[in-house]
Amino acid sequence: MNWISNYVRPKINSLFSRREVPENLWTKCPECGTMLFHRELSANLNVCSNCEHHMAISPRERFASLFDGGIFTEVKVPEPVADPLQFRDQKKYPERVKAAQKASGEKDAMLVAEGEMLRTPVVAAAQDFSFMAGSMGMYVGNAIIAAAERAVKLKRPLVLFSASGGARMQEGMLSLMQMPRTTVAVQMLKEAGLPYIVVLTHPTTGGVTASYAMLGDVQIAEPNAQIGFAGARVIEQTIREKLPEGFQRAEYLLDHGMLDRVVHRKAMKDELVTLIRMLMGMPPAIKGDLAPPPVEKAPEPAEAKA
Repeated sequence: MNWISNYVRPKINSLFSRREVPENLWTKCPECGTMLFHRELSANLNVCSNCEHHMAISPRERFASLFDGGIFTEVKVPEPVADPLQFRDQKKYPERVKAAQKASGEKDAMLVAEGEMLRTPVVAAAQDFSFMAGSMGMYVGNAIIAAAERAVKLKRPLVLFSASGGARMQEGMLSLMQMPRTTVAVQMLKEAGLPYIVVLTHPTTGGVTASYAMLGDVQIAEPNAQIGFAGARVIEQTIREKLPEGFQRAEYLLDHGMLDRVVHRKAMKDELVTLIRMLMGMPPAIKGDLAPPPVEKAPEPAEAKA
């Protein structure tokens, strides 16, 4: 009996027991409900292969797909005051920031980088909606100013990818002050004669839409991205009218003259390079002409060190 209970039964249970599958292997498309394998979804730039719905993508993943060889250099952003208003609701503001940093692996809601796209030098900035809804705080303002200053110094165009719920309430008026600050940064680019291209991604709302996200020389959006200032329900309650179908979506804004392009994520690199080279007076890019990978320096011989 012991032999049966101690060996045979556990052996049978192990053969027929249900294997645990990691939860992060599959992602359900929020638009059509298709289950997507994580590797295939990542290879498709977080775009649903069934309905072409554009899901959120992190700034690092976006830059890896845009810059030649996925190689880029981060631009340093000055650190702002950590908690200027000593704000606290259910949690202290610094605790919320630390939790967002741990979840996203980033310092704040914007990443600034420089590199080449098809041998075209570019400075780029991208917002991370997963970091406190991509809210615009002092760090984001500093990031845009740093990106503009770097672009002017290197005489490169600036491409900005917006994704935000608006101003960061924990910084109050200091957050709203980033609207004029970033507007001045955009003006620096215009005075230097450098292109400023904005790519609006889902969602771009609030004070971000009311400032740097709508000041581009060329306005591009990803398909079906929500773009607006106030929410649709707030507008309906205010004007007491039913809004048209597709209101505040990229295609609606394109039809009404607020956007220049609606571009699929997989075609974004070629579109940006074409626009940048036209605006900068450069010859067309050669298909497949990528920047070479950086050459690693060989270690110095021991005798030379001595």
